[in-house]
Amino acid sequence: MTNLTDLGVKAIRDGVASGAFSAVEVAEAFNANVAAASALNAFIVTTPDHALEAAKQADEARAAGKPAGLMAGVPIGMKDLFATLGVQTTAASHILEGFTPQYESTVSQKLWDAGAGMLGKLNLDQFAMGSSNETSYFGNVISPWRRNDGGNAALAPGGSSGGSSAAIAARLCPAATGTDTGGSIRQPAAFTGIAGIKPTYGRCSRWGIVAFASSLDQAGPMARSVEDCAIMLEAMAGFDPKDSTSLDMPVPAWSTSLNADLRGKKVGIPREYRMDGTDEEILKSWDHGIAWLKDAGAEVVEISLPHTKYALPAYYIVAPAEASSNLARYDGVRYGLRDLPDGAGLQDMYAATRAAGFGDEVKRRILIGTYVLSAGFYDAYYTQAMKVRTLIRRDFDAAFEKCDVILAPTTPTASFPLGDKVDDPLAMYLNDVFSVPASLAGLPAMSVPCGLNKDGLPLGLQLIGNVFDEQGVLNAGLAIEQRAGFTAAPERWW
Repeated sequence: MTNLTDLGVKAIRDGVASGAFSAVEVAEAFNANVAAASALNAFIVTTPDHALEAAKQADEARAAGKPAGLMAGVPIGMKDLFATLGVQTTAASHILEGFTPQYESTVSQKLWDAGAGMLGKLNLDQFAMGSSNETSYFGNVISPWRRNDGGNAALAPGGSSGGSSAAIAARLCPAATGTDTGGSIRQPAAFTGIAGIKPTYGRCSRWGIVAFASSLDQAGPMARSVEDCAIMLEAMAGFDPKDSTSLDMPVPAWSTSLNADLRGKKVGIPREYRMDGTDEEILKSWDHGIAWLKDAGAEVVEISLPHTKYALPAYYIVAPAEASSNLARYDGVRYGLRDLPDGAGLQDMYAATRAAGFGDEVKRRILIGTYVLSAGFYDAYYTQAMKVRTLIRRDFDAAFEKCDVILAPTTPTASFPLGDKVDDPLAMYLNDVFSVPASLAGLPAMSVPCGLNKDGLPLGLQLIGNVFDEQGVLNAGLAIEQRAGFTAAPERWW
């Protein structure tokens, strides 16, 4: 029998449905892999019993002849930003350590209703703020990948969904949830050789997800193939009256409509994305992607996104401003950490709790956000950033009059050693230079693995679609996936 942990979402679901193996066998195999991989620090909490219980229910449903859900028998990892009933949810922060929700996030509930089981809660950058998974209170996630030059330097799995990306690449789970505020699904997917899609803003409910920047945050799937992402996204998406930004639209059958034939489609290549400082091998992979999409029948056209250079500074005003507002609720009064020095008053408790509970990067972004929202600076910074955001969205609207999908790199470099950029926030923020524009515009965007660089590390290509056109993004992603033939996996060292 094939090693069950080498199988993806569709293969597991179909194998369980056909009786080739049981869901319990799958859950036990992945539980064993999770237990043996503590060196990666991908999980904050493991929930083997949850995975087994869901597997038993899937097997019983099959035996009774009941129709199977989209994710029946598939155990997954859950980013620890999603509230899970009765299971600790921390956002990788000390201030929420020990917090056990009495409710389930909409996205996770949809996945359980579709037959999935939970292997555990995955590590991330604290409050999803980071690009390398080095800001977690629970320690760094380590990428399962190693350079092929014999060096043993621990590499970044990307962020903030670094636990998700590392776990999928290391075969600890076939798929996982991620969230993407400025690239936190796509960048870690590129760093670890997996696929991940951020859908149109509003496709997946934000209810029950710990908020970072509410106008940007969007949940999405991460898996080893485009098809697996499509299946999981179908299970996750859908209207939710509890989320005022949720799209009241039917969920398309993305997985069964996949088609890598791009004849009649136009692919836009943004000239502004050929930026100084981008790794030459990244640019070469972009050229390969252009050739692959041409081979799939697409016409390639050059487009302009003239306000691209303003996207990163605008993002790092808008996102911290919203974070400053959202994180004000963590005060030590109602839940989570409470630091109450002897003889302290209410204000002292607030200050002590936040000083002890928030990490340096979270404090940095709160301070930036509070500053740009303060009297005298609001119009100079926040209002200007929102105007730039509108211009960026208009750039994309104009581009999509000329093309159906946009192809770009996902990241400016491959993965880097942990610690390399932790002392230089600006260098770390530049990891998001290619991913932030689509987030500001609320567009669907996906990273697909396209090969390895000379050091043996994965590279990813990004596809950006028009609003609501996840199908176009997935189809173009499938065309690249088929032609890239990426099958590389990290050699086990953990």
